[in-house]
Amino acid sequence: MSQPPPPPNQPPQQPGFGPPQEPSEPQPPAPSAPATPPTPPAQPPAGPDLNKAPQPQPGYGYPQAPGTPPPAAPPTPPQGPGYGYPQQPPAGYGYPAQQPGPYGQPQQPGPYGQQPGPYGQPQQPGPYGQQPPYGYAQPTVPMQAQPGQPGGGRKINAQVAIIVSAVVAIALIVGGGVWYANSSGKDDDKQTTAEGGDTKGGEGDGKEGGSGDGGATTGEAKEKAPAATGSKVLFQVPSPKVPKGVTTISIAGSWLTDSVYAKSGLSEITGYDRKTGTKKWTLDLPGPVCAATPHITEDDKTAIVHKPAMPSKTDPQACTEVAVIDLAAGSKVWTKTAKSGTMPVSFNNVTIGGGTVAAGSTSGGAAWDLATGDERWAPKTSDSCYDAGYGGGAQLVAVRKCGSYDQRQLHIQNVDPKSGDILAEYKMDEGIEYAAVVSTDPLVVAADVGDSAGDGSGISDFFSIDNETGKLRARLSAPGDEFAARCDAIYKVENCTGVTVGNDRLYIATEEHDSGGDSYSQTNEVVAFDLATGKQTGQRADAGENYEIFPLRMDGPNVIAYKRPPYDKGGQVVSIDGESFKETVLMENPSTEAVRDVESRMSPDYSEIQFGQGGLYMSSVYASDFTSREKEYSVIAFGTG
Repeated sequence: MSQPPPPPNQPPQQPGFGPPQEPSEPQPPAPSAPATPPTPPAQPPAGPDLNKAPQPQPGYGYPQAPGTPPPAAPPTPPQGPGYGYPQQPPAGYGYPAQQPGPYGQPQQPGPYGQQPGPYGQPQQPGPYGQQPPYGYAQPTVPMQAQPGQPGGGRKINAQVAIIVSAVVAIALIVGGGVWYANSSGKDDDKQTTAEGGDTKGGEGDGKEGGSGDGGATTGEAKEKAPAATGSKVLFQVPSPKVPKGVTTISIAGSWLTDSVYAKSGLSEITGYDRKTGTKKWTLDLPGPVCAATPHITEDDKTAIVHKPAMPSKTDPQACTEVAVIDLAAGSKVWTKTAKSGTMPVSFNNVTIGGGTVAAGSTSGGAAWDLATGDERWAPKTSDSCYDAGYGGGAQLVAVRKCGSYDQRQLHIQNVDPKSGDILAEYKMDEGIEYAAVVSTDPLVVAADVGDSAGDGSGISDFFSIDNETGKLRARLSAPGDEFAARCDAIYKVENCTGVTVGNDRLYIATEEHDSGGDSYSQTNEVVAFDLATGKQTGQRADAGENYEIFPLRMDGPNVIAYKRPPYDKGGQVVSIDGESFKETVLMENPSTEAVRDVESRMSPDYSEIQFGQGGLYMSSVYASDFTSREKEYSVIAFGTG
């Protein structure tokens, strides 16, 4: 699961293509078309060692081509009619394309709690978009590294080249829609709108300090199976049309409260009634949302980073505005900025923890009181260290980078939210470039050690760390050819998919593999690791033949997971008992062609998926002027009952 290559040191040659990039190293060229499905080998390979052989379940998929041993360049990520059918690249998927360069001359790192002064060299705006959208970055034109770049360019392997090729294909299938309507319940495979079917959705339980942060497990499970698990489409939202002359804009950010599903648009956030899709409020913003935290406080507050104006070919705008949003009222509580020397800081990420809003980037960081917007602290100015980002929820954790580019060391710091003081610190081995915070309580960090993952996922190992002492509890090996979790540790420090934490265990999806049946069908599992020992517990939840399962979040002691379906079925949401690993189906989506077509484009790896109170809400993170379809949708919502 190797990291994507660092981005180039200069902006693309074609203004306006993709979100703007920060200085970094070159990207590999992107092929013009996605990879074709592999030819089935004579003998399908076995799946990962999960302590027992996979148990095939009755499946529905079309005969599948078996998995192949890790090739020099893996196929494009699954997308299209559905899991188990010839695939096309996912809509809205972009690959991280930024990389912080060296950070001035080495100095001694200083403590928190002091105001920033000059923070290295100010960041210069890149081409349009400036920041990658929440969880993902956008394709760039391949470029040569700038002369004199310390450490030289990182090695670009074939896997990364193929993954980046998917980015170009995506631009051809993401676009603006012009239709919005509630489901009529029609079962018409020929229709062009995703109406029809039977199932429902609810709160993602992403409250600050709750199980939504993938952290401590408290209370009983809230999600119960309805009398009828079949769902129907509650509503859809068409993809917004981008301004003339602009190719792609981030529409990252989605949240679920007891009454509202809120979603970012081009330069606004809209709150929809959870069941009907009726607009309850619209909050206008001066520019697009660049980054958003998934955490929501008990009184329905969340935080975003947005641009001060709409970008254009000549003025891409930087992500300088940090704001707190009231999701109940549909209003902005406050907006703040920070400076690095005399230049405003362009932020890559933002989170909430302990009543504090913290935002970070390669050019500076800052923290504010969530209620008032008063500045609480900022990481001390240092040319040798900077806070790359923060993980929030039950605790506030900083990922601090120290040292020169070729001798990087990451400090994982449990931070006092009010003062910025370091409560505990774990120093990772030198040479680990990036780390993502999977959970803050218990503290779990993901990293690609030695670029050994090999598949662009950003994870080869997980680190279980004691919050109070900073000591390593256990290191969990998760090779990229066996496990399917992904983290964007480069910019969105707390953005990971295919993994969640609870019961002092880590629950992770395995890579798809041969199901063991007579046909060339594929499947995968969710397995558990003990965070105290680093060993697998032996628990396993099977996806079923031609389904692919992804853990979404914790629900008390249980795991909520989404099953990506075969080409002729609808997706499912299941609850996995934390002890017995018994699966309970909470929802099964319509299998009509029109509905499947929209659902299949919302890949769990490259989209935002919220589930709660019987409702499933799937949304994209990009709007684009490229499309190969008459209608595209940024949101589709399902519900039961």
